[in-house]
Amino acid sequence: MDSCIINSPLGFTKIVGDENGIVSVSVLNSEEKITDIIPESLEDCVIQLNEYFKGDRRIFDLKLNPEGSSFQKKVWKLLEQIPFGKTISYLDLSKQLGDVKAIRAVANANGKNPIWIIIPCHRVIGSDGSLTGYAGGLHRKQWLLEHESPYKQESLF
Repeated sequence: MDSCIINSPLGFTKIVGDENGIVSVSVLNSEEKITDIIPESLEDCVIQLNEYFKGDRRIFDLKLNPEGSSFQKKVWKLLEQIPFGKTISYLDLSKQLGDVKAIRAVANANGKNPIWIIIPCHRVIGSDGSLTGYAGGLHRKQWLLEHESPYKQESLF
């Protein structure tokens, strides 16, 4: 399994995968050494993430290979369908799965998403519009949603 560490506007980011696809993308809460030579199997992922952060990419075109239960994978597939700049509630996600009672299981699967940003779990919010739990920290979730928003807040000062 190949891995690399890149720097992003939200911190050091670790990417893991191989010729079968990307297994994980995670933001780290510590300073790490940036990888000098990116493994070939991860090059497209690094390029596409950098394009996303620059504002030049809205849709990722990568082979993904996340590890998880069949239910988790079903939730993650639904997450991939949430358009750039849009949000959905955990309840609406549960409804799409056909079981409103599965809201806790959906939230749990969302929290276990191993492929940060590319499987856009940051686009899932509370039914009341609140930013609820995010493994990378709510400050990162807010940054990502603002980054994707068509309405950019200008500084008043």
